[in-house]
Amino acid sequence: MPGAVDLAAEKFHALLVEERHDRVIVLLNRPEVRNAIDQRMVDELHTVCAALEQDPKVLIIAGVEGVFASGADIAQLRERRRDDALQGINSTIFIRIARLPMPVIAALDGYCLGGGAELAYAADFRIGTPNVRIGNPETGLGILAAAGASWRLKELVGEPVAKQILLAGRILGAEEALAVNLITEVHDPDKLLEAAHDLADRIGRQDPLAVRITKSVFHAPAEAHPLIDQLAQGILFESGAKFDRMQNFLDRNAAKKAGGTASSETGKMNR
Repeated sequence: MPGAVDLAAEKFHALLVEERHDRVIVLLNRPEVRNAIDQRMVDELHTVCAALEQDPKVLIIAGVEGVFASGADIAQLRERRRDDALQGINSTIFIRIARLPMPVIAALDGYCLGGGAELAYAADFRIGTPNVRIGNPETGLGILAAAGASWRLKELVGEPVAKQILLAGRILGAEEALAVNLITEVHDPDKLLEAAHDLADRIGRQDPLAVRITKSVFHAPAEAHPLIDQLAQGILFESGAKFDRMQNFLDRNAAKKAGGTASSETGKMNR
């Protein structure tokens, strides 16, 4: 493919990137600043997204050394002015991550604050450890959470909790985040990536095209339904995978019934 991105050939500094046949694993890798998100990390995430847009795979994002991301790099943020804000440096990459064709899994440990939390909100799945601390302390720094939290968070946890986080600086621990479904699973730190891979495996057992189209339909605006659902279903009804998977389902059921009948007949003969 002309212009295809070869992740194996790229030189990453702020990320550790591993590509497998069905998934890409990205570790945020700036441990000296608790994986704070800077311009280089944003640029490298754009490179990963470009590859996944060309060759759709599940994306797993985590951080190194017991921290997901402590936020945006305050040293860089301190120097940004109006024109930088209007560029939407972080919001642009988070939107791109949210729009990736295949699901995104955020595996959260330790601090997941500010821009780090907004990166997690852009994922389709968030799992964590008992050490998670997630929230948006931006108003305490004289700014707002402008890279997705101001609108995504309300959809994720509801308006009352979102306002506590955004307006009062509330930081949620793992159990609180689990209770409001901001994260959906809690695992020991040494089992976190294994759990993320288990989730990726479950996704991998589904039909990839059905997963991609379902994700697109799920995020379509309300006024697009039910037409978009019907058009998408029309595409899937013509896919080879639909016929093969449904035939396999019917064959398995038939084999189970035949096995049950055979067992019943054997039981009668042995009486």
